[in-house]
Amino acid sequence: MMEDLYWLRSSVHYFLHFVFPFFLAITFFKPFWRKAYLIMIATMLVDLDHLLANPVFDPDRSSVGFHILHSYPMVAVYFLGVVFLKGVYRVFAVGLLFHMFTDFQDYHLWKLIQDF
Repeated sequence: MMEDLYWLRSSVHYFLHFVFPFFLAITFFKPFWRKAYLIMIATMLVDLDHLLANPVFDPDRSSVGFHILHSYPMVAVYFLGVVFLKGVYRVFAVGLLFHMFTDFQDYHLWKLIQDF
């Protein structure tokens, strides 16, 4: 049973990182959806800040609020970018903000699975 829940967690995480940005690109950036999708995938480079942590990955630690580029002030900057930026700059901000949402829900889904 726990293996099924772990699989579910991983599936949701990678779906939100790789598949859902496609739907965001098609829905909100239709004129240049291909470019928008690739930009949103490229925003996963924000995870390079994990390399500054020890250990690099800790399933009991939330990325959001811990790593430099995942900090709450940076999340606020990404949000402001979604509101005020235009064109491809807005795509970057959407990708980064959605990445934060994905990491946030992943941690809380993991906690829910552990309590189950």
